[in-house]
Amino acid sequence: MTKIHDPSSAAKPGIDRPLRLGTRQSPLALAQAEMTAKALVAAHRWSADQVELVPMIASGDRILDRSLADAGGKALWTKELDRSLAAGEIDCAVHSMKDVETIRPEEFVVAAMLERADIHDRLVGAENIDALPHGAIVGTASPRRKAQLLRQRDDLDIRLIRGNVQTRLAKIAAGEYAASLLAAAGLDRLGMDDIGTDISDELMLPAPAQGAIGIETLREAQAIRDLLSDISCSATFQAVMAERAFLAELTADCHSPVAANAVVQDTQLCLRAEILLPDGSESVSDSVEFANDDKQAPARLANSLLGRASAELKAVFGR
Repeated sequence: MTKIHDPSSAAKPGIDRPLRLGTRQSPLALAQAEMTAKALVAAHRWSADQVELVPMIASGDRILDRSLADAGGKALWTKELDRSLAAGEIDCAVHSMKDVETIRPEEFVVAAMLERADIHDRLVGAENIDALPHGAIVGTASPRRKAQLLRQRDDLDIRLIRGNVQTRLAKIAAGEYAASLLAAAGLDRLGMDDIGTDISDELMLPAPAQGAIGIETLREAQAIRDLLSDISCSATFQAVMAERAFLAELTADCHSPVAANAVVQDTQLCLRAEILLPDGSESVSDSVEFANDDKQAPARLANSLLGRASAELKAVFGR
C-alpha cells in the first residue's frame, strides 16, 4: 500500500524525497492515485515509499445539493489541487480527465495519461433502459446522460443525484431512485465490476475523456514531466486530446449535453461525437477519420455538427 502523506511532515525537496501525488480524497480518486503510484514504482523500479499520496477534499465533494454547472463547473474538482501544485506542495495531480476543464491555466500541463479503461456507462438498478418502469426516477448529474436517456425514454423522471459512488448506490438501494448511470471505469476501479449493466456506446456515446486518468504538473517542471512520460499511454493521450480539442471548439461547458470518443487505429484516429438538446428531442452526430498529426480535424467535426443543428441546439453552445 502506498504511503499516505502526512501534512505535518513535508518531504524535503530534492532527489532524496518522495514524489508527491495530489489527489481528491474520495475512494475512487484515491484508487486512481494508487494506480498512478504503482505505475511509477514499476516504471522506475522505485520502492513503494518513493511515492506519497497527498489527499485533499475538493469543493465538488463538499457541494452536493446542486449540479456542478450551477455550483461553479468542473473547476470544483481541480481548484484545490491547482493551488497545491502552484504552491509547490505537490509535484503533480491525478485527475479523472472527464472532470478536468477544457481550458486550463497556462502554468499547468497534462504530462501523462494511463491506459484508458472501459468507456461505457453502466446502468445500476435495472437490467436495461427499456426495463425501467414508466415514469421511473433515474438519478444523474450529467446533462449528457439526461439528454441521452430522454431521447430513448421521454417518460422517465430524471433527477439530480450527487455524491461518491458508494453514496449513489446507497440511494438506489434505499429506493430514492429506481436507477442511475455510473461510469463503468469507476466501478471497475473500486472492485465493483459485478454491479450494473453496460450500456452500448451506440445508445449512449460516453463523455469526452471518460475512462482516462491524467496526471498534471507544472509546465516548467521538466524533471517531473520526464518521470511521468514513462507511464503515459500514447494511444490514450492522442485520443483524449482529440476529444478535448472537439470540446474546445464547441466552447462546451457543464450545461452542454455532448459526447465524444476517439480511437487510435495505427496512424489514424476515428472520432465519433454528438451534441444534444437538454431534453433529448434533438441530436446531431457524426464521425471522422483523420491522421493523428491533423490537429484541426476535431474542430472541423465540431463545426460540422453545429452547422447541421437547429438554432435552438446551436444556442446551447453559445452560437
